[in-house]
Amino acid sequence: MAARVGVVVFPGTNCEHDVAGALGRLGGRAELVWHADSSIDGLDAVVIPGGFAHGDYLRPGALARFSPVMEAVALFAAAGGPVVGICNGFQVLTEAGLLPGALQKNRRLRFLCTTVPLRVTSSRSVLTGLVPVGTELSMPINHFLGSYVCDDVTLAELRDEDRIVLRYEENLNGSVDDIAGISNRAGNVVGLMPHPERASSELLGSTDGVVLLQSLLAAAAAPRAA
Repeated sequence: MAARVGVVVFPGTNCEHDVAGALGRLGGRAELVWHADSSIDGLDAVVIPGGFAHGDYLRPGALARFSPVMEAVALFAAAGGPVVGICNGFQVLTEAGLLPGALQKNRRLRFLCTTVPLRVTSSRSVLTGLVPVGTELSMPINHFLGSYVCDDVTLAELRDEDRIVLRYEENLNGSVDDIAGISNRAGNVVGLMPHPERASSELLGSTDGVVLLQSLLAAAAAPRAA
C-alpha cells in the first residue's frame, strides 16, 4: 500500500501541488491537509511545503506555528513520524521549535532564485537515508529569508550529532557552516531550503531531488515503534 503523506496547506502556501505531484509520481499517496485541521490521523509522513504562510508579514512561520495542525504535527514528530519542511516549511519548523536555529535575510539582502550545488553530509535522516554521504546534488532555491543561523552551542551539537544533512557547495545566502538542511536528534524531522520537488522530473530540468523524496517515502513506509 502506498505511503500516505500529508502536505500541509497554509493560507499563503504555493508549493503544495508541486510536492504532491512529485510524491505521486514516485508512488506515494499525497493528501492536502488544511492548516486549521487538528488531526492528521492515518498519515505516514508530513511535508510542510514552501510558500508564504499567512503572508509572512511578521516572520516566516511565526503565525503558522499557532495553526491547529502544528500541534498535531508536533505530536506526530514526537512519536517518530517523518516530518519534512521545505523552504518556508523549514522556517515554520524552526518557529514551532521542532528544529533549532532560525532563518534570516540572505547575505547582501538579495532574493535568490537559482539552482545551487549541494552535498549530502549525513544519511541519518528520513530525507537522506537512501543517499550515500558525499553525494552531490543540484537543486533550485527560491527565498529571501533563507540564511540559516544558530548559536555556537547549537552549531556544535548539530556537527557532533551528525544532524547537518545538506550543505551548500556554493553558499549564496550566507548560512552558517554552509548549512542547507538539518535534522532533529532522532533524524525524523528535517528542514531544508532547497526544493527537491522542483528537481524531480526531466521536464523540470533535473531529477536530483528524487533520491531525497524516495528516502522520505521509504521512511514513511517503514514500521515505527509504538
